[in-house]
Amino acid sequence: MPASVVLVCGCLIAILTFGPRSTMGFFLTPMTTANDWSRETFALAIALQNLLWGMGQPFAGMIADRYGTWRVLSSGAVLYALALVLMSQTTDGTTLQFTAGVLLGLGIAGSAFFMVLAAFARLLPESMRSTAYGLGTAAGSMGQLLFAPLGLGFIDTYGYESALLMLSGCLVLVPLLAIPLRGKPGPSGGVGGRDQTIREALGEAFRHKSYWLLVAGFFVCGFHVAFITTHLPPYIVDKGLDPSWGAWAIGLIGAFNVVGSLAAGRLSGIYPKRWVLSVIYFGRALAYGLFWLLPTTSTTVVLFAAAAGLLWLSTVPPTQGLVGVMFGTRYIGMLSGFVFFSHQVGAFLGVWLGGRLYDTTGTYDGVWLLGIFLGLFAGFVHLPIKEAPVKRLAPA
Repeated sequence: MPASVVLVCGCLIAILTFGPRSTMGFFLTPMTTANDWSRETFALAIALQNLLWGMGQPFAGMIADRYGTWRVLSSGAVLYALALVLMSQTTDGTTLQFTAGVLLGLGIAGSAFFMVLAAFARLLPESMRSTAYGLGTAAGSMGQLLFAPLGLGFIDTYGYESALLMLSGCLVLVPLLAIPLRGKPGPSGGVGGRDQTIREALGEAFRHKSYWLLVAGFFVCGFHVAFITTHLPPYIVDKGLDPSWGAWAIGLIGAFNVVGSLAAGRLSGIYPKRWVLSVIYFGRALAYGLFWLLPTTSTTVVLFAAAAGLLWLSTVPPTQGLVGVMFGTRYIGMLSGFVFFSHQVGAFLGVWLGGRLYDTTGTYDGVWLLGIFLGLFAGFVHLPIKEAPVKRLAPA
């Protein structure tokens, strides 16, 4: 399959699958109001969604590494759509944890753009991979840019129930678009040409110090992204601004992350990837701190959205690239999946703590402060990473 077709179809899948889940923050206010839920009830469902997404990602990657990407993407998209339909009919808090939490999280795990990036790693030549990772991540951000105003418009015009149904309908194209990504992985390049087993691949990764540093750093990315996606829109409303500024903020984050992701993909092919990651996380700590300390106005919202967007998922191309550099592409779906699981543990805590602390204290201040310190931690933790292949892949 031509590389251009793989790239275009993969990027379209990233748009369609990342877009709907980035609108979840807009459903917090209408759903909690209509069903008399606390903010923590909704936040817990989205936190579970992120956690189940993370738990499912290594297994989805494992299956894709073994049998190819098309089956996983298609099954994940169907479950994703079904979960949105069931979520639209949910009126009980416990049921919400299952529909918006468990089912939606597992559906996203099978269809998220991380699966697309793993397919890019296997199907595209090495010279294209850093740029392709940036394009795939930027496409996910484009989905966020497109679906943020679309989702809010659906809610305002048709109500949240119909909005969820409309979003589910956007996923029907994923199985068709995934056909060019059907290629199966080749051998892992083990000693004597012998392919690695899954157990050998996991053992090699989990004994590698740099892999653990990468896992620790990506935890922080999940905390930041999930907290902002879910709680920034209601935070803006709490500060006295019109709800439309929440939609504009999420959309602007997506728009600027198109630039940030493409730049990170490009820079990751020129400079050490660990340096790119450290700069991104230090930048986040600065941006989050300034936004928290300054008065919340339409101007500071726009400036923060622009800065956050540049630093948003720009962590993904260098992170994915480091996994490929260290261990090769044979089990990149599975090994990236475990890194992403750490991301989603952070996402769980970012979403849940946001709701918990707000309900307890009436403010998000504690979570903003924690996010600043975590950004500094991640900036330092990437610096010692050794950006080199394991001995199995090193030239003789």
